[in-house]
Amino acid sequence: MTTSNTETRTPRRPSSKPNGQWNIDGKAPLNANEEWKQVDNGLAVRERIENVYSKGGFKSIDPTDLHGRFRVWGLYTQRKPGIDGGRTATLEPHELEDEYFMLRVRIDGGQLTTEQVRVIGEISTEFGRGTADLTDRQNVQLHWVEVESMPEIWRRLEAIGLGTTEACGDVPRVVLGSPVAGIAADELIDPTPQINDITSRFIGDETLANLPRKFKTAITGHPSQDVVHEINDVAFVAVEHPTLGIGYDLWVGGGLSASPRLGERLGAFVTPNEVTEVWHGVAQIFRDYGYRRLRNKARLKFLLAEWGPEKFRQILQDEYLGYALPDGPAAPKPLTAGDHVGVHRQKDGRFYVGATPIVGRISGPMLTQLAELVEGHGSSRIRTTPHQKIVILDIPEDRVESLIKGLDDLGLQARPSLIRRGTIACTGIEFCKLAIVETKAFATAAVLDLEERLDAFDLPHPISLHVNGCPNSCARIQTADIGLKGQLVTIDGEQVPGYQVHLGGGLASDNRDEAGLGRTVRGLKVAADGIADYVDRVVKRFLQDRDADSDETFAQWAHRAEEEALQ
Repeated sequence: MTTSNTETRTPRRPSSKPNGQWNIDGKAPLNANEEWKQVDNGLAVRERIENVYSKGGFKSIDPTDLHGRFRVWGLYTQRKPGIDGGRTATLEPHELEDEYFMLRVRIDGGQLTTEQVRVIGEISTEFGRGTADLTDRQNVQLHWVEVESMPEIWRRLEAIGLGTTEACGDVPRVVLGSPVAGIAADELIDPTPQINDITSRFIGDETLANLPRKFKTAITGHPSQDVVHEINDVAFVAVEHPTLGIGYDLWVGGGLSASPRLGERLGAFVTPNEVTEVWHGVAQIFRDYGYRRLRNKARLKFLLAEWGPEKFRQILQDEYLGYALPDGPAAPKPLTAGDHVGVHRQKDGRFYVGATPIVGRISGPMLTQLAELVEGHGSSRIRTTPHQKIVILDIPEDRVESLIKGLDDLGLQARPSLIRRGTIACTGIEFCKLAIVETKAFATAAVLDLEERLDAFDLPHPISLHVNGCPNSCARIQTADIGLKGQLVTIDGEQVPGYQVHLGGGLASDNRDEAGLGRTVRGLKVAADGIADYVDRVVKRFLQDRDADSDETFAQWAHRAEEEALQ
């Protein structure tokens, strides 16, 4: 493991207070969230939304439902326009929120048909003012949604096999899956059956609808390890066992936010037939032993930090599986990029094409046009990725260039600059009640500016630039070459919206052996409108100073560079 991760492995001192672990402390609720979840865990609010709130409007919504149970169905109130970031931490939720919702459409494995894409686009256009964002968890988020519209939105989504069940909340969230599952020529195993089994059996299951906090899952059968497995609560990474064949390496306990911790291997090999049972065992450990007293300590990573991987594996086997898992090898270092941008041959001879918008921002009209474009090129399958990208499957070789041209016309580039390819951003202050700083607009402007500034320079690899509007790291700032954490900063004596800078983070990839967190330089902050100036400066310094003979990456240079070079 990396040094930055190892430093977090020291067990906590046993607390003199109960931690709210059901199997140890009992089920007496220790905070307000735990109280309302025991009264009604959230799944039942669907009936009230459809039969009461959609008829009575926003003002009819019970506050506990609004700020708690609605999340289980993918609904968050969005930020009221005009409230600056300096007031984010001082106002109450009802003062920050508008009478509109962000709606998260759950897309397990990122697998979509063109019909589904078209319907999401139509819903966006009709009910969400045309808004749509690709998230870095393979979902699509809409905004400006009114509670009155929800029965019709659910009707349309569920008619095509989509939904919003447990898209948010203290529940099992969307299952990340390889965007090229079932079609990649170099795939080890197609994880789609495992993803489908988990979601069909356990999404909406009352026994897992009251977890201590969110529970994130990732499964990949592709050697690029394309599902950011190191920062999920539980992850399965395809590997070949020397005697048992192809299966999965089991990881647990990853997560970022304000207290980042990389997941760890349990050293256990999981056969495809065992994945669902093992997943269920880990989820139940979290339910029964996870810390519930303090919300900021309620993620699985804190339990793993106290137990360690050996104890975690033993309890999983002894209390939840009833059998021992065999030891297994680690997956080898990825040899190809995991964002799947560009043109790639499928195992059936056709091609898949990965394309990127700028920072995940798309629209309802774009989605409907995308569906038409893809169908016009003989395909009906589209995938979303954990990198805010789109992948089009099943394109005949003689239609590839025509598709790329059509994607370009939509603002989706299959041959993007390395800056555009590597930049992602969270929702930011435009809609998010937790945000302090705008993200999408500033990041977009920076990408367009940097494409001109760096056009004459030969970058050795994509530079990942992740822009986040607050400390919660929805855009994974600690695992980017350049991660920007939104906050108010003082520049030239004036307090302005800006970002703290993290440098040199990353997950296992074709140019990185293992995951590691970025470094922070004391006092290194940039103004929100100064992203391009800073990135231009630090990237050019990297190109000037890097050891080209050793093929040094930006992350390697950023960790060895003197602070002066990073300013």
